[in-house]
Amino acid sequence: MSPSPTFAQATKVWARIGCLSFGGPAGQIALMHREIVDERKWLSEQQFLSALNFCMLLPGPEAMQLATYSGWRLHGVKGGLAAGLLFVLPGALVVLALSMLYAAFGNLPWVEAIFFGVKAAVLAIVIEALLRVARRALKGTLDWLIAGVAFLALYCFDVPFPLIIIAAGLVGFLRSSAADTSPATLRPSFTKLFSTSATWAAIWLMPLALLAITLGMDHVLTKIGIFFSQLAVVTFGGAYAVLSYMAQSAVESHGWLTAPEMIDGLALAETTPGPLILVTQFVGYLAALRGMGSVWGGLAGAAITLWMTFAPCFLWIFAGAPYIEHISRMPRLSGALAAITAAVVGVILNLSLWFGLHVLFARVNRGEGPFKPWLPDWQTLDIAALAITIIAAFALLRLHLGIPKTLALCAALGLFWKLAIQGL
Repeated sequence: MSPSPTFAQATKVWARIGCLSFGGPAGQIALMHREIVDERKWLSEQQFLSALNFCMLLPGPEAMQLATYSGWRLHGVKGGLAAGLLFVLPGALVVLALSMLYAAFGNLPWVEAIFFGVKAAVLAIVIEALLRVARRALKGTLDWLIAGVAFLALYCFDVPFPLIIIAAGLVGFLRSSAADTSPATLRPSFTKLFSTSATWAAIWLMPLALLAITLGMDHVLTKIGIFFSQLAVVTFGGAYAVLSYMAQSAVESHGWLTAPEMIDGLALAETTPGPLILVTQFVGYLAALRGMGSVWGGLAGAAITLWMTFAPCFLWIFAGAPYIEHISRMPRLSGALAAITAAVVGVILNLSLWFGLHVLFARVNRGEGPFKPWLPDWQTLDIAALAITIIAAFALLRLHLGIPKTLALCAALGLFWKLAIQGL
């Protein structure tokens, strides 16, 4: 390993990673590995992999948490804060700017035309994520069964997403051996663990308590804070896993935005650096903008969303970082993670269908009663959207164009179709 860098040297690298972190978690983790393991040798291969395994056990964006751990390993808490914040802030600023432009100009014909194509690309991107996660997660009959039950529970019976995650984790925990085969590693100091956890839990939740006290429980900013703080503890399996729960709750339960707008928000997040879960900022901005009737309200909503989404990540990392090697070798936790990852396949399949129906059909309805699947009106099928989706899937899965080029291609096709062919 190379000598540890100065804090200023490390900060420059964290800023570079934050600005170049396109391509989802796989691309972001590969970028970090190249920068801090291969090229600079600030962490060993084993340290990096142990940290990655630990981050995959946690709710929240694993790439951002891995960056936070890497910074902590080099320079303690200030290093973790620098690495984590610089991983998120470049993309957050871009998403905020795009959200403001979308809210102001999203109903212009040429903007709608671009998003018509981009929505079709997003559907193909989600399908690609489904295939990628399925290949990694479904290794046996029980994994396939967990994935199938998770999908049916969400799509046909509207079971709450957190219950699915808890049930899958419990199944995985119980099916694994209880033996701890790890070598002698640092065991938790519960005094230090409690102190760190209490400190960062207070940092995370005190703003929410202040909102509730000063504005009341029914204020839109308080509701945004509560919703995204709850979301932060169930986001196992990456952004795609939680998008279905978030999208349907934001659209159906809270009425903050429409299904097409939700898909537009995901498209914005796909085109920016940083974790895909930054789509939450788009939701928070629109919800507060409409709830309070001002741009300042929207900015407050975006800030609260960011805080509630990412502050918990620092709690998980700073509390668990000293014990990563010990935790990552606990078989029952690994078994719980494997089962949760299998359930995530079913969750992403539900997300794919939900997105697909709202992209390809003008009218989609949910059934009544206990059995209530989403059902499209087949007479409202949009042939152009279907064609662009097929092109996007071919570009991603066969030509391997990558997400930015595929989004650009589909945006151009949507613009051509709406403005040139239909003459809008």
